Amino acid sequence: MRMLGLTSIVLAAGLAFAAPGHAQNSTAPEAPAAAAATPAPAAPAVADPTLDEAGKPLTRAIPGMGQPVADAISLQDQVTPTGREAHWFHNMILLPLITIISLFVLALLIYVMIRYRRAANPVPSKTSHNTMIEIVWTLAPVLILIAIAVPSIRLLAAQFKPAPKEAVTLKAIGNQWFWSYEYPDNGVTLTANMLKEQTEVGAGQRYRTDADGPRLLATDTRVVLPYGVPIRLQTTAQDVIHSWAMPAFWIKLDAVPGKVNETSFIIEKPGLYFGQCSELCGARHAYMPIAVEAVSPAAFAQWVASKGGTMPGAEAAPAAAEANATAETNATAEPAATNDAATENVAADNSTGN
Repeated sequence: MRMLGLTSIVLAAGLAFAAPGHAQNSTAPEAPAAAAATPAPAAPAVADPTLDEAGKPLTRAIPGMGQPVADAISLQDQVTPTGREAHWFHNMILLPLITIISLFVLALLIYVMIRYRRAANPVPSKTSHNTMIEIVWTLAPVLILIAIAVPSIRLLAAQFKPAPKEAVTLKAIGNQWFWSYEYPDNGVTLTANMLKEQTEVGAGQRYRTDADGPRLLATDTRVVLPYGVPIRLQTTAQDVIHSWAMPAFWIKLDAVPGKVNETSFIIEKPGLYFGQCSELCGARHAYMPIAVEAVSPAAFAQWVASKGGTMPGAEAAPAAAEANATAETNATAEPAATNDAATENVAADNSTGN
């Protein structure tokens, strides 16, 4: 009995000596909290991939690409699927058809002027009705319109096809007399004004150069969009009706106050493209140009970051990483808590046995 009592005293002393160590271990996880209180270093600024170190645009305007060409009578080269279909429809169906009809009508006029002139036909015909001619000139236009209707309706539907959910959204807002832009899914806003000529600005102010684009079409801020990705275009206006027109995209969408119009398109290759307001909107209607710079999706994401915006889904990534880290911390802490509880149970059993 005396030996058993001595053993109990030694065991109790050992547990008492180990208690401070256990308390110290239980407070150890608080150290990361103190470290977390230290301000994290600021994230480095993201460079704008569309500008050089001097802040000038890297993409230069190429004559004949995405802009008007002097003395040209054809449409601009198209860089969207809908534009290419419309270009084909215009060149392969409408243009030949209207040429044939115009030549046919011209031939009829020449024939009538020669055949039924007074000298050749002193006694005019008194015919007032010809069933065959009336059937022909009624059916022929109907058949022509039916032939045109099939590709025409298909093209019209393609122009207003809803954009997919993952499309990049650009909202163009018409103002007297400039365009402002919003990227609702990215948190980026822009304002674009026409670049003036060197003789129209003061010393040290930015003016238009050939690299910026043609006269009256270059802007101080370009719209940046990714190529190869569906684009959802929305238009509205703050004051009067404007129209966002980009010939190389086959886009002309009215911007109406109090209303949002929408269309979609896909830019097929990188480059710099120019358009302008095509709805008479006031005294400076001719000074509302549009400049769109098409870049790769990766460069677009970097450009969005340089403007302080985010890509859709980017906010969920840090949250998911934080959730995973929390789960790992909890999983690591649970075995420690189990070991501590087991130690306390052993101590309780020993004291009870004594």
